[in-house]
Amino acid sequence: MRVIFALAALLFLSSCSSKFAYDNIDWWVYWYLDDYIELNSEQEAQFDDYLDSWLQWHKTSELVRYKAQLEQMKQQVTNDELNYTQVTTHFEQAKAHWARVRNEVSPELIKMAKNLSDEQVVTLFAALEKENKEEEEELASIKEDSAEVRNEKRIERMEENVSARIGKLSNEQKQIIATYADQFVPTMEEWIAYRRNIQNAARRLFVARRVDPDFENKLLELMNKPENYRSKVFNEASEHNTKTMATMIAEVASTLSTKQKETLIENIDEFIETIENFQQ
Repeated sequence: MRVIFALAALLFLSSCSSKFAYDNIDWWVYWYLDDYIELNSEQEAQFDDYLDSWLQWHKTSELVRYKAQLEQMKQQVTNDELNYTQVTTHFEQAKAHWARVRNEVSPELIKMAKNLSDEQVVTLFAALEKENKEEEEELASIKEDSAEVRNEKRIERMEENVSARIGKLSNEQKQIIATYADQFVPTMEEWIAYRRNIQNAARRLFVARRVDPDFENKLLELMNKPENYRSKVFNEASEHNTKTMATMIAEVASTLSTKQKETLIENIDEFIETIENFQQ
């Protein structure tokens, strides 16, 4: 149920964005949620109280974790230690950051969910299904391209993402990216199926929310264990892609020039400085 994760995503992503976004997160949250559901005045007041509590927790508990990870990454880059093991560890730490935020906000969001009106619930799931269909249209558009064209576009995106962090790529680095780009397994179709699975499960819970005394516990389990709604094919493909990405990053890291290392460290320092501004 993507709308339930909206706040968690914004809390986490804002730590890597700008101070403006972080300081105005209430506006961003309401702007995001407006596409899914319209809260009444009583619900907004309750949500505002929860948001103040979540932000205080995030500033005191989470920002220090993000900063520590970035400082560790900076040290690894400086000492040429950013290998496959280190990269996969950073991936796991990022997942842990997300899980803590999700676990922090879920209980109170569930309290609000129980009191949504029937009209709000219908609007919510209609908006989610609209998104699913838009994703399907995008997937259909992608499939119109040949496999060769899709791979070329993937390589282009990956080169842009890497060069944004380390600067102009060498021919060797472009070759590394091209080699691994072809190994990624498409997951968009499985992702859409996963979205529908978890949304349908949530819809069944909401239908019985006023008569099921265990509604809150069931919704909490759904939110905290979303992997239960992912297919085996999706899980295997995602795991494969994560390992492929980690291997590619490690190989590119081993080829960094002095100038590229300096550029990457400058980028990391900017993130650290931004977090320090948040903490103030």
